[in-house]
Amino acid sequence: MYNLISVVLKKRLDLSFKTSPDFRARIVEAPGLWMSERDVARLRHDLRKVAQRSVPDGELDYGVFSEREDALARTIVTVVYRVSDGEPVAFNALPVIQVSLSGKPVDVLHLGLVMIDPAVRSQGLSWVLYGLTCFLLFLRNQLRPLWISNVTQVPAVAGMVAETFSGVFPAPTRGARRSLHQQLIATAIMGSHRHVFGVGPDAGFDADRFVITNAYTGGSDNLKKTFEAAPKHRKAEYNDFCATELDYDRGDDLIQIGQLDLNAAQRYLMESVPRNALGRLAVASFIILVQRLALPVLHWTDSRRQWGILRPSNQ
Repeated sequence: MYNLISVVLKKRLDLSFKTSPDFRARIVEAPGLWMSERDVARLRHDLRKVAQRSVPDGELDYGVFSEREDALARTIVTVVYRVSDGEPVAFNALPVIQVSLSGKPVDVLHLGLVMIDPAVRSQGLSWVLYGLTCFLLFLRNQLRPLWISNVTQVPAVAGMVAETFSGVFPAPTRGARRSLHQQLIATAIMGSHRHVFGVGPDAGFDADRFVITNAYTGGSDNLKKTFEAAPKHRKAEYNDFCATELDYDRGDDLIQIGQLDLNAAQRYLMESVPRNALGRLAVASFIILVQRLALPVLHWTDSRRQWGILRPSNQ
């Protein structure tokens, strides 16, 4: 509880709590901006340990694994540790991509790289790795909709994104079609931010279908899968959709654009979060809401101390 309360006083997200009796999650926002070099090195070490177990046949050279760019300064990292021995067993790295919509800067939360130690797969970590951080950021954004993007060739992930978030394109959902904002976001991401998810300059982009052709050319080469090896969704329509839209021999990916809004947040709480974890999530959510809603009011009404451009009344 002390750890959770300390989050209130921090400018950036730094949250750690047990998600179940067996696992603990730590969520850190832009650690490259505020962590000490020693702590950043320790975090990178934890991420590489999970990656080595998840991709034993090769290394990755983009995003949080790249030594050439400071990705940790613009990424929100969720690491899951095993309670019994403290070993990192899974992580999710969410880069924040800034694009321009109607002349205004807009942040797009890229769902990013997810890796899970094969020894703990199918142990109920999906709600932590694929939705927890997004949900907490939605609360911190005072329930305003957040744009999300996702790049994948895995039918299980494409289906999960389509069913969790709102208005996702592309998806096999009947009537799904791209909006002008989705078109602008996808074009902007592919124009200036493809390195964030390991797609090289040689890759093409089919702007009508939102398909990245020959995608595994920018450091993510070892993640390329055959259709047979890619985990399937429980609903055949997502598997059929990926098989039809993507050339797995060439290495195509979907780039999906959608939103996290109130409807998506409700679906996440009702369908993804285990009932025995709702209490822990409620505590974390309360702390985030206090940080973003109550504290600004408290600070604004305190005339004794400086707050932003407002000077104390006695000066």
